[in-house]
Order: sequence, then C-alpha cells, then structure tokens
Amino acid sequence: MQPLPLQSDWAFVAGNLDLLFDGTVFTVGLTATSILLGFLLGFPAGAIEVYGRGPLKRAVETAGVVLRGTPLLVIMILLFFGLSVSSSAFVTATIALGLRSAAYQSQIFRGALQSVDEGQLEAARAIGMGRLQAIRSVVVPQALRRSVPGFQNEFTIVLKDTSIAIVIGLGELLTVGQNLYQGGQSTAALEIFLTVSLIYFVLTFVTNRSLDYVDDHFSIPGGERA
Repeated sequence: MQPLPLQSDWAFVAGNLDLLFDGTVFTVGLTATSILLGFLLGFPAGAIEVYGRGPLKRAVETAGVVLRGTPLLVIMILLFFGLSVSSSAFVTATIALGLRSAAYQSQIFRGALQSVDEGQLEAARAIGMGRLQAIRSVVVPQALRRSVPGFQNEFTIVLKDTSIAIVIGLGELLTVGQNLYQGGQSTAALEIFLTVSLIYFVLTFVTNRSLDYVDDHFSIPGGERA
C-alpha cells in the first residue's frame, strides 16, 4: 500500500484532533492526580525531615534518596509488571509519578520550612503556643507561600514525565500520537509529533503563567522568597 501524499499529512493530523484532545485530557488528569498524591506525601515528608527525629526521619530520608535516584521508567515498570500494584495503568502511573514527585516535593517543602526564621517559632512559643500549633499556624502558611516557585517547576516536570506512561500502554498524549502514525495510515510522523509538542508547550506555558499569578498573589509582602 502506497503512503498518502505528503500534502495530506497535516490534513490527517487535523482529522484526528479529537483523538489528540482525548490524549491531552488524559495527560492533564494524570498530571493532576500525580501532583496531588505527591503533595499529600511530600509535604508531611518534608516536615518530618525538618522537625522529625529518630527512625522515622531516617526512613523518610532514605525513601526520598532511593526514589530520587531511581529512573521513573524503572519505577513505573516495577510497579506495573513486577509488583502489579494495580491492574489499571492509570492508577499505576499515578502511583509511580506521585511517589517520584513526593520525593522532590519533600525537598521543596523542607527548604521552604527551613527558610522561615526560627525567631518566629520562638516568638509563637513565647506567647503560649505549643510547638505543633506554632508550626501549623505560623511556619506552615509562610512555607507554603514560599514553596510556589519550586512547586511550579515540579508541576512542569510531572506534566512532561506523563509521557513515560507510554511504556505501560496508557493512552496519554504521546501514546495517542504514536498510535496514529504506526498504523501505516499516513506519513505524518513529523507533523503528529510537532502537534504533540505544541500541545505540551501550551499546557506548560498556561501552567507556568497561572502559577506565576498564584506566586505573585500569595507572596509574603516585603518578605524574601525561598
């Protein structure tokens, strides 16, 4: 079967925009769930590294080092084919991306917590607050504000890393793009991946501009950012 003429390649892409849109929605959903899981695990982990002690602190630090030092591709394959944590590729990808993100988010939050002057914690204790209450009411709100720039970078990384889910057959954006040209229906490989790249760029750009607004809106007046 002869390949379609080159001039039809962009028409082929245009005719399959609905499939690329579905892949984009899938990618956005995977990014959101992974980031949320990373936050739910990463913030407590960062706090434990700053304020914890003993075996729990060492366990959290060790887990972080292992996750940050292991390629995401290996984590995803191990969870899906090795440990079979779920029969759902989406759930497995969320866990893999979430765990890896948690390891990095813990360092973002650790740095943000440590950037809050110790004098503020001592002042809160001096007016009768308990240590936990002082951390929760005085330190954490400032740390969350100061963590936005680092969180912005992590969000962008996770968004792009969703493409690795292709190895477990998840129908995210890159997988959809690859499936479109591998069927031999078109010679539009370049056009498809240019379109996929453009979609990733738009998602990244919109995310970065949105988080820039959040950073400006919630920045500490007159304070230094971490």
